[in-house]
Amino acid sequence: GLVRFLDDGRIELDTNTVERAIRPLALNRKNALFAGSDEGGDNWAVIATLIENCKLSGINPHEWLTRTLVALADGHPTNRVAELMPWTAVA
Repeated sequence: GLVRFLDDGRIELDTNTVERAIRPLALNRKNALFAGSDEGGDNWAVIATLIENCKLSGINPHEWLTRTLVALADGHPTNRVAELMPWTAVA
């Protein structure tokens, strides 16, 4: 398995690309330890996941979060909150 990259030129020799991509997630996870409570940590994890999903999908996280919070404040139905998720903007 370690020499598979010799036969397939699409496979990279190292994992630096992946490690750089997940570094912000690891930092967010570390910061969540200081969220103040278990519930705060859970909330932090949800927000961090949504923000990272935006980044991976090429969506500006600040614009998405602003638009979503405004929609919720303006009375968007809670049973239709799935419509506001970042992955619906890409579909």
